[in-house]
Formats: sequence, structure tokens, C-alpha cells
Amino acid sequence: MPGKGDRGGEKRKPKNAKRTLIRIIKYLSVYKWFVLLFVVLAFLSNLGNLMGPELAGKAIGAVEAGAGKVDMGAVTHYAALMLVFYVGSTVLTFFISIGMARVGRRVANQMRRDVFRKIMIMPVGYFDRNQAGDIISRVSYDVDVVSTSLSADVVQIITSTVTVVGSFVMMVIISPPLVLFMVFTIPVSIWFTGHMSKKTRPLYSKRSAAYGVMNGFAEEMFSGQKTILAYANEDRVTENFREINRAAAEAYRDADGLGMTMGPTIGMISNFGLSAIGMGGALLYLLKIVGLEQISSFVLYSRKFSGPINEISNIINEIYSALAAAERVFEFLDEEEEPKDIPEARELTDTRGSVELRDVSFGYDESKLILKNVDLKAEPGETVAIVGPTGAGKTTIINLLMRFYDVSHGGIYVDGSESREYTLSSLRRSYAMVLQDTWVFSGTIFDNIAYGKENATEAEVVAAAKAAMIHNYIMRLPQGYKTVISEDGGNISKGQKQLLTIARAMLYDTSMLILDEATSNVDTSTERQVQRAIRGLMRGRTSFVIAHRLSTVQNANKILVVDHGEIVEQGTHEELMRLRGFYYKLYASQYE
Repeated sequence: MPGKGDRGGEKRKPKNAKRTLIRIIKYLSVYKWFVLLFVVLAFLSNLGNLMGPELAGKAIGAVEAGAGKVDMGAVTHYAALMLVFYVGSTVLTFFISIGMARVGRRVANQMRRDVFRKIMIMPVGYFDRNQAGDIISRVSYDVDVVSTSLSADVVQIITSTVTVVGSFVMMVIISPPLVLFMVFTIPVSIWFTGHMSKKTRPLYSKRSAAYGVMNGFAEEMFSGQKTILAYANEDRVTENFREINRAAAEAYRDADGLGMTMGPTIGMISNFGLSAIGMGGALLYLLKIVGLEQISSFVLYSRKFSGPINEISNIINEIYSALAAAERVFEFLDEEEEPKDIPEARELTDTRGSVELRDVSFGYDESKLILKNVDLKAEPGETVAIVGPTGAGKTTIINLLMRFYDVSHGGIYVDGSESREYTLSSLRRSYAMVLQDTWVFSGTIFDNIAYGKENATEAEVVAAAKAAMIHNYIMRLPQGYKTVISEDGGNISKGQKQLLTIARAMLYDTSMLILDEATSNVDTSTERQVQRAIRGLMRGRTSFVIAHRLSTVQNANKILVVDHGEIVEQGTHEELMRLRGFYYKLYASQYE
């Protein structure tokens, strides 16, 4: 099968920020009326803030220059109005922040649901090529980055934009000549922000990719911890993680280190503007063009004007980080899904169990065929064993029967019709599977056995467990069938997990059965009992059995011997032994 994704770090081209932003807006459009309300409230909130400098100027104007006289009534009036406007603005901002946080959480919830729904319809090949940790990183870390940005940055951008525009308008109204002293800072700030954004955008994409690689490696090592300890490989794994962690830290440093220079630089440019206002204001005051009231208001508005520009420059970094994270999510959502059912596909019902492979060739990489011109026919109720050395293509045949992959050449026929003529879900429901890699989920033993059969009764589950020779073990547990299996089945042995999956298959009423080394994790004594149970399970069902221990397939109706992707021999056990060919050598090697 294809190998896992490259762990050495990912070089990514700058992404299409505009396209990603449009897709995020589509998620937000569901809540467009709420967002519009918050925009209106943000506008009103900033109008309140913008009234502050105007009122402060009027309060200062109540002092007669040089006379030492103060109109305290006017000062108190304007100060009270300032308090009202600022408190009202703060209350509105509070409600806006809470509202956008809820919108952000709902968008994140929908994105996670979309990603998980996508996982359920992705082809098996995608998970063979990509690390589980990287996919988990997209579901958790990347979506969280987007949610945080929507909750905080969107509100900040709206309020900052209103403040910048409003402050500039007020400065023009107060004194157009003074505007000329600071206007040079605007194009410089805009140019610098655009220039730095081009540099930081690809760095944030690289940072998200590096975090995905790190999470993938960590997930892989956690799942293989016992093997690592058994081979005393802790130091090597730690060193590998140190390198990957360093690459992630460097990606973080490169992105955030460069991004963090934007705020201070914009602040420095704004301070140049403030210095120019000070000199220009003094000159205009001496020329009696402006008064103290206008100068004080103008200075306050200039600070309101430059402050949000500093904030916007910092927020832009966070937005590009969110866009990079969103792109990773959208990349996954855009991945090719499992083949769609053809328009005329029909449900596979009342399955007889006739299965035929006609001249089937297949390769996970189309340039390297794993199976070559394979022909196979299983009549209803027959047991077909598939044997051969490791890597011969046995499991690949099973993958094709289940349509985890589609054949490159030839066809697979079920009950006389090509498998692609049936809906994918109904085809897979026609098979029960017991694999060498057992899978149990966090839940009760009852739930794990009843997984494949909706509304299974207690009697049915107990009967299946007895048939799989695991009932006595379950009854020795403190809570019997209500015992909860821990995550990944860590509190039961591999053999017990395999017996649970056999019981699950016994409960699943299908016409066809696939057993891939189904007794590899049980001891020899238990295997004899389970083999008897499995023979009962296979009775009346078309069964495909992959086995390395040839003693377990001697009673098969047909044995296919696969080597290098080709069927080199087929027949019953006695017929193949008489041939004294490949199968005979395999069998003899196990009893030497």
C-alpha cells in the first residue's frame, strides 16, 4: 500500500487568500443577520467613542487662555456626556464580543461536522497516504484558529475600520491644514502592511503544515508506545521528535517573529505623524489659524486614528494565520471522495453470494501492478481460502471485493452483475468482516458486539458471544456485558478483542463473509474452539478466508495460491498436495 505522508516537512506555495476568505464568508452567511446586527452595533459603539475627543476639546475650550477662568458648568456637562458615550460604547462592545464569539463557535462546529462527514466518505487510500495526526490537527487546531479569529478579529477589524474612517473625517472637519502634516503616514503604513503581508502569508501556511506533521508524528508514537519501549527506542524517538518539534518551532518563529514587527513599525510611523502634528499645530496656533480646542481634539483623534492602524497590522497577522489554517481545512474538504454510485445503481438485496473476479488487474500505484489478470469464482455458500507469502496480494483481493479500491482492469461480479452496478453501501452491507487488525470502540461490550446490527436483543448478543467462545470471559467481568471498554480497548487483550469482533460478525446477518487472519491473536487451544464456531458462522455463506496457518483452511472448497499478484495454483487441499507444487512447499515448510 502507499506509504504514509512525508514527515520531513512540507514546502507550501503561498495560498489563495481571497478564495479562502470567500469560503469562510459562506459559512458566516448562515448568520448574516446576526453579523449585520453586530456591524451596526459596532458602528454605533464607535460613534460613541468618536464623540469623546470632540467633547474633550469643548471642555478644554471652556478654559479662557491666559485669564485663568474656567466655566465649570460647561466642563462638567461635557465630562458627563463623555462618560455616557464611553460607557454606552463599552456596553455595546461587550454584547458584540459575546455575539461574535457564539457565531465563531457555531461556524467552528459546522466546519468540524463537515470535516467529520468528509472523513466518512473518503476513500481508504487517502488514510493510507496521510497521517491520522495531521487529519486530527485539521479538525482541532486549524478549526480552533479559524474560530478564534472569527470571534475576535472580525469585530476588531470592523471597529478599527469605523474608528479610522471616523477619526479621519473628524480631523478633516476640525482642521484640513493639520491633516496635511500627518497624511504622509497613511500611504507609508498601507504600503508597509501590504509588503509584510506578502512575506508572512506563506510563512503561516508553512507553520500550519509543520504543526500537522508534529501532531501526526506524536499520534503515531503514542499508538506505538509499547513497541518503542520493547525495542528500547525511546532515545531515538525523542531525538526524532526534537527535530520535528524544532522545525515546528522555527516555522512558528519565522511566521510570528516577522509578523510581530508590523505593529511596532506601524506605531513608529504613526509617532512620526504625531510629531508632525505637534510642530504643525504649534505653528498654526501662533498664526491664529487654530485654537487650543481644535488642537487638543485633533491630537486625540490622531491617536484614535493611528491606534487602530497598529491593531489592524497585528490583526492582519492573525487573519493570515486563520486563512492558512482554513485553507488546510478546505484542502481536506476538497479531496476526492469515494466514487459516487452510478446513476442507475441499484440496491444489492437478497444476496445469493455468487462472486467472480474476471481478468482483474490492480495496483495502488498504477505503474506498479499488485494483481495481474486474476480470475476467481466462488459459488454461493462456498469457502474460498486465499494463501500465499507475505506481500503476494491476498489482502488486496479483499480490498477490491469491498470496493475500498476499484479495479484498474477487468471486473468483479456479485450475483451476476458488476459490483459497480450496485450502490456502494448495499454492497458493503452484504459482507461481514473479521480482520487481523481488530477494532473496538470506547463503549460497553454489549455495544461493541451489537455494532453491526441495529436494535439487537440481549439474547442475540449473548448467543453470538457464546458462539465466539467469549461469553464465559465476559461473565467473569464485574459488570458483564455492561463492562465499558476503555479507549482503543486498552483494558482487554488482543485475543479477547479479536473474539469480540468474531462475535460481532456472527451477529451480523449477511450472505458473504471475509476472514482475514481472524484467529491470529488467539492461542492454539482457543483457536480450535473458535475454528469450530467460525465453521458454523460460514455455513450457508460465501466465505473468503485469508490465512497463513494452512492447517486452518484444509476444509475450504477451493484454495487459491497467490504469488507476486498472480494465482499460481488453485484446487482443494488434497488436489494441491498431490501437485507437490507451490502450495505443497508452503504446507511442508510449516511442519518441518
